Amino acid sequence: MEWQMYIFAFLVGGAISMLGQLILDFTNFTPGHVLTGFVVAGGILGGLGVYPKLVEFAGAGATMPISSFGNALVQGAISEAERTGVIGVLTGMFELTSTGITAAIVFGFLIAVIFNPKG
Repeated sequence: MEWQMYIFAFLVGGAISMLGQLILDFTNFTPGHVLTGFVVAGGILGGLGVYPKLVEFAGAGATMPISSFGNALVQGAISEAERTGVIGVLTGMFELTSTGITAAIVFGFLIAVIFNPKG
């Protein structure tokens, strides 16, 4: 039954990606709008408890798209708020996601230094 997880991951990840491409093709939204929309949608679905079930069902198909970042922010805020109260909402969001944010900044800087971007 392990092979089914690969199929589910492919289908869910593909469906999320296809939705983003359809939004770009048939609306006037920019990639920034779509990116932000997916993060917000992932956060809302995570807060409602839907996204963790999707992750359990599809594995990497649900954790690789950017919508999982919104889910991670909300899950961190919820878990820290349960532990420390209201202030945990602010600190918990970044506790789970700080490694990814730091890696994006560091690697973005290194690539910019190495390849000398023109923009």
